[in-house]
Order: sequence, then C-alpha cells, then structure tokens
Amino acid sequence: MSRHTTDKFLWMLGGIGLGAGIALLFAPQSGRDTRRYLTRKARDGRERVVETGEEVMDRGRKVYAQGKHAVDEAIEFVDRGRRAVIG
Repeated sequence: MSRHTTDKFLWMLGGIGLGAGIALLFAPQSGRDTRRYLTRKARDGRERVVETGEEVMDRGRKVYAQGKHAVDEAIEFVDRGRRAVIG
C-alpha cells in the first residue's frame, strides 16, 4: 500500500470514528452508558489496529525475505558469470 493510500485510509478511519462519537453523544443514553460504550469501542479499535499492524509487519518481513533471496540469487548468478569470463 502506498503512503498516499495509507494516509487516505487513516483519515477515513478517523472521520468514521469522529462521526460515530458525535452520533453517540446525541444518542438517548445516559452519559455513563455512552462513556462505557465509547471506551469499549476504543479498546476494540485499538486491538484491531495492533492486529492489522502485526499482519502488515509479517507481510513486510515476507516480502523482505523474498527480495533478499532474489538479490542473493542475482549476486550468485553474476559471480558465476564473472568467474566463467575471467577464468
């Protein structure tokens, strides 16, 4: 995901969260119930962000390993060619 796309996605999530929070403030519930609900939802959201971050890190590690393997193979190929030409 490009940085631009990630920024847009984060702004969208922030807007959704802000809109939901404002809607809850005008909901026909007591303040205590609304605060508990918001706390629970914030905790759930934080857990999802952590899980998503871990998934992104895992995918990044896999891509890094694949890229490193490809580069190592290319270096080996170049070295074999160099040895064949130089003798």
